[in-house]
Amino acid sequence: MTATDLRPSEAPHRRLSSPAPLVPPPQSALTDRTRGWVVTAFVTVLAAITRFTMLNYPTDARTPVFDEKHYVPQGWQVVTGGWIEDNPGYGLVVHPPVGKQLIAVGEALFGYNGWGWRISSAVAGVVLVLLVVRIVRRMTRSTMLGAVAGLLLIVDGVTFVSSRMGMLDIFQAVFVVAAFGCLLVDRDDIRRRMARVYAEGRLRDSVWGPRFGVRWWRFGAGVLLGLAVGTKWSGLYFIAFFGLMSVAFDLAARRAYGVQRPWIGTALRDIGPALYALVVIPVGVYLATFWAWFASETGVYRHAVGNQIGHDSAFSFVPDALRSLWYYSASVLKFHSGLTNSAGNIHPWESKPWTWPMGLRPMLYYYADGSNIDGCGADECVKAVMLIGTPALWWVSVPVLGWGLWQMLVRRDWRWAAVLTGYGAGILPWLASLDRQMYYFYAVPLAPFLVMAITLVLGEVLGQRYASQERRTTGLLVVCLYVGLVVANFVWLWPILTGLPITVAHWHSELWLPSWR
Repeated sequence: MTATDLRPSEAPHRRLSSPAPLVPPPQSALTDRTRGWVVTAFVTVLAAITRFTMLNYPTDARTPVFDEKHYVPQGWQVVTGGWIEDNPGYGLVVHPPVGKQLIAVGEALFGYNGWGWRISSAVAGVVLVLLVVRIVRRMTRSTMLGAVAGLLLIVDGVTFVSSRMGMLDIFQAVFVVAAFGCLLVDRDDIRRRMARVYAEGRLRDSVWGPRFGVRWWRFGAGVLLGLAVGTKWSGLYFIAFFGLMSVAFDLAARRAYGVQRPWIGTALRDIGPALYALVVIPVGVYLATFWAWFASETGVYRHAVGNQIGHDSAFSFVPDALRSLWYYSASVLKFHSGLTNSAGNIHPWESKPWTWPMGLRPMLYYYADGSNIDGCGADECVKAVMLIGTPALWWVSVPVLGWGLWQMLVRRDWRWAAVLTGYGAGILPWLASLDRQMYYFYAVPLAPFLVMAITLVLGEVLGQRYASQERRTTGLLVVCLYVGLVVANFVWLWPILTGLPITVAHWHSELWLPSWR
């Protein structure tokens, strides 16, 4: 994505109350665009180096670790069983197929080993950094802030570890953030269309404002959200939140350009197309992700009609394949609904959503000690991989989110509204079912939005381009010191993010809080 010439504050009939975008010194658009892509490429290469280094390490005697033991074998079943996982050891596959199919691509290319079952996750982690760089650059109109956001995401422990495990959450995060980026491009595109209509004197042709016609970026967001749901059902939350955000963008555009009846115009001309692009399309894509299941004869509950359920019912007009998928989905929902603390399902590393913003209860993915572990220079060594958010990032989340709410509600900054929408979709729905068994890896989609929020704050610290030289220099110093602190914190955590052998004393020194143990 590239920054557009039309800035968010350039509305002809009213001045938006959000602060003017932070921009670099004036230069040609071509030069800025080229520099933006060069910086993006550099940051992306850094991300690739960190994600791919020692990617095949550690393993559990050359077998998957932690929940990789669920998804990696299912991915191999996809490779060897006609692109469908049947999970005979469990009797029920509890997540949609997209993530397992992506893992299977790596296994098909590199075999059933650490590289094979993790390389797709690593690629997704690199793509996630690239997306965040471009999204933040678009929101702030600053290549430097885009680079800062990418660097912060590189040294975030949550996305780093998730990018190096054969699990599903990193894929969902990529699809969600990509959909978010598409909707931001769609927002800018609509404002360009409104500006064109205004310049041509056609804005008053209807009291409801113009029709926007085909919106391919929003269509693309719908496809990506369908893939997010096709990875994990929690992608449904983002469909709801992003749908409201997209309609709010349309309403804001109509109001900003002085449409006489913006609310009615939005209701009549925007909500319907939004429902099509962000509800109907995702549903269609979700169903399409089961193509291998539909084509199979051995998929779980593929022939539920005639076996588990009868042919005759009030819904007998629905094709048997769809009814079987509905039965399958109901069985999965029942499985997830039963994973409650009140039913006795308690895990030692479980965490609740209120601990996620600051990462107060991380997740231990791998641990090995004993006489067979060496390499630390002591008699006893430990190897561990822990999903943990870099504290210098995650521990500032509460004040950062509070500042963002103030910016959104008082200064009406659309950028904060968008970022908080993405963050809220990743955490607020989970607060409605606190009895359910939950884990910190559910918070993986929060990480990129947290980084975006922190970068917006750093943009405020840096100051506007027209501020005094002393103000800009001081702001730049503070930003550099903070980024350096986050990088140093990540380096300190590196041994327990990658499973390097360390002494027992070093292991305990990495566990800063009692809740980390």
